[in-house]
Order: sequence, then structure tokens, then C-alpha cells
Amino acid sequence: MNQKVIKKLVDIVGREFVSTHKEERFFYSRDGGTMEPYLPDVVVLPENSEQISKILCLANENKIPVYCMGAGLTLSGLHRPIKGGILLDIKRMDKILEVNEKSRYVVVEAGVSQGKLQAYLKKNYPHLKHSMPDAPPAATIGGNIAIHGSGHLSFLGGFHSDMVTGLEVVLANGKIMRTGSCSVSNNWFAKAPLPDLSGLFLGWFATTGIITKIGLKLYPAHSLSDVRVLVCEDPDLMSELIYRITDVHIAEDVITWMTPKPLWAKGFLHCNVIYGAKTKKELIFKRDLLFEQVREFIDKKVAGFLPLLPFMKKRFLDVPGKDLVRFADANKGGGFEYVGAMIPSNLFPDAYRIGLEVAEKNRVTYSLGSRIIGNNHCMMFFYAYAFNRADKDDIKKAQNALYETNIKILELGGIPWKAEIPAQKEILKRMDKNTKTLLFKIKNLMDPNHIMSPGNWED
Repeated sequence: MNQKVIKKLVDIVGREFVSTHKEERFFYSRDGGTMEPYLPDVVVLPENSEQISKILCLANENKIPVYCMGAGLTLSGLHRPIKGGILLDIKRMDKILEVNEKSRYVVVEAGVSQGKLQAYLKKNYPHLKHSMPDAPPAATIGGNIAIHGSGHLSFLGGFHSDMVTGLEVVLANGKIMRTGSCSVSNNWFAKAPLPDLSGLFLGWFATTGIITKIGLKLYPAHSLSDVRVLVCEDPDLMSELIYRITDVHIAEDVITWMTPKPLWAKGFLHCNVIYGAKTKKELIFKRDLLFEQVREFIDKKVAGFLPLLPFMKKRFLDVPGKDLVRFADANKGGGFEYVGAMIPSNLFPDAYRIGLEVAEKNRVTYSLGSRIIGNNHCMMFFYAYAFNRADKDDIKKAQNALYETNIKILELGGIPWKAEIPAQKEILKRMDKNTKTLLFKIKNLMDPNHIMSPGNWED
């Protein structure tokens, strides 16, 4: 890269926050998934929106590609600098700016980690909480909402992008703009009733702008919580069981999981129903109500609740959950990636059988499951494949399993979540022609020099 550009980047953020060292560039070239690495020319750590604005003006003027990274935990290689250029690491932008207690929202910089916000709320507002994804606490708020993430309150509130009340974004030309109520007033309470421009930046993988600040909904944090684990052996029953459980709308989180390890879980389908309450009486009432919803199946002995002692419940009540993290190193070597398939809930049995078929065909270590989104309006069905990063054959098997799963999910009528570039191309092949035309027109209008995360959402 031109040394004059490097010097200008140093002038913008300071010498210690610009690196061209090969070792550090390699660190930013990949994530924990199977996608091959690409080295950036330079890594830059901005501190605020104004610095990002100056960086994008510089990049736009010189037609230099720009990629943006939070914690690098998407596992599908979305921040990889495929065409080199500048890699922006936004983790220094980690200020919690405002908590509106009565209106239940928070305003944060995009680099705030999930763990930092969780700890801040527990200390200062213990009666409030936000929806945590099942990712390491280092995952950033900005990265998660930008990919339509979900978490332990998604049954109540939908995708994390649905919980956004407003955004501050830096455009490719360096202009700083806001969406939602914060574009008109000092309050970040809602995207409505204005034209919803937030959608120009959610799900676009930083190809239309870089999100720098976020208004996010908060939810009541109950003093008591409990979990019931419903178990059955017939995948064709699960859609109806989930429908019954979600019909009463008392849960905060509903998750299914299926895994061959440990052996006691093999062959069974589990559904965790997590709920909270202010009093023990309310907790018991909710427990009994759940039982009544599926009594018919329990009486027929085709389903039942797993008996859990209090100490056994902790693994299911941990936020974020730790089971996926444990699974990530199942093959040793630290490799882990998964297809998150967004599907209508009635397709659960077909999605489950796809997972078993693909895992057996490709001989990969697997874990399957789903998270119910927005009172069972849809689900994120995940297919997790572990691999040994030191074993090229193991990586290839996982890549093949991921690609095959994406194809089968699209054929089923679902859509891969946080899609890797191969999956993005498959989605675009099937996308409505006029929708695809509009998508590219928007990208070209907002980024005429094609500097924003090139390689993503390209024909």
C-alpha cells in the first residue's frame, strides 16, 4: 500500500493503532471457520465515528477496499479482506453511552462487547437485561445486529436486528448519518414512524456503510428463572410440540438440540424451555402451564420432561450458553463452523433429517439444534460441524458438509444465515430477479467506487 496513505492513517488514529506487521495482518486474515485467509494491507483501530469518517474519505479518494471487524466471531469469514486494503477493527469503540431505564433501551458504540453490556446492566440496572447470543462474551453488539443475530430473548423480541431502535452509520463517502428517532430527536426510542432506513445496513455485511452506534431494546430481568427440557424420539412430533409450548407465550427462550454425544442424548430430540418470574408462585404457575400444554403427548408416552436436579439446570440457564463453545473443540485443533438456516418452524423434521444425512455422508462430527424466533414465527436451525484446523482433509470435509447443507436448506425453502461467500452466491442465484437488481442498484448508489467490503453480496 502507498506509504502516503499509511502516513495519513497514522495521522488520523495514531501510530500505535496502525499496523502493517505480517504477524498482526495474519491474525486479522481469518476467523474460526473454514474459509481461506486473506491478508489486509494494513490494520487500523479507530476510536470514534469521526476517525472512521476520515478513513473512509481517504479510502474512497484512493479507491482502497475497506473491511470492518468486531470480534471476528461470525465463523463464516465475512470480515476477511478478500481484496486486501484496510481492515478496521472497531473494538476501541466500546462506550456505553446511555441507558433509558423507563423506556428500556440502551445506546452503545458498535464495538461494545456482549459481555461488557451484560456486566454493566447487572451492576447498574439489575432489573434490565439485553438479549445475549450463544457466542463468547467478546462478540460485539454491532457485529451481531448487523448479521441479524439472535439470542436468549429472541422468543420475546425476534432477531437482534428487530431490537434495534436506531443506528449511526458512516457511509462510503465519509458522511455520518442516523436512522430512526435519533435522526430527528435526541432520543433513540424507535425506528418508527419514519421510513425505515436501518434496513439499508442490517444484513448487508458492511457493503453499504459502517455501523458505529446502536440503540437497542432492553427487557425485564426477573429475579427467578427455571428451565424445563422436553424430550421425544420422533422428529415429526417436534413441530407440534413446539407449537403447543409457544402457544402460551410464557417462555423467554426456546431451544432444541440433538447431538450424538454424550451417549445418553443420542437419538433423542430435546427442547429447552426457559422462563422467568418475579415470585416462586408465578414460576410454579408457568411450570404447570407448560405441562398442561403437552399433557396429551406425555399421557401417550411419546414425550416427557427430563427430570433435572437444581445443580443440573445451571448448564441450561447459563447466558451465554457454553455447550457450543465446548463442542467447538470436539475434534481438537480449534476448528468450528455452522450453517444457521432460517426456516419456517413447520419444516423442523425435514431440517433435522438433512443434518443427519449430511453428517453421515461427509463423516463429520456434528451437533444440531434450533432457536425459536418471535413466538414461533420462524426458527434458526443450526448445523454445527467441528474440525481439526491442523488437518487439511478434516477442513475439506467440513467445507463440503457446510456447502451441501446450504444447498439443501435453499432447496427446502429456507435461507442460510450469515452466509459465507459461496452461500451468498447460491442465495443470489435463487433471488427474485427484480429484488437482486434493486440490491445491486442500492450498493452501487451508496458505494460507487466499490470500496466497502468487496467480495460480499456480489454477482
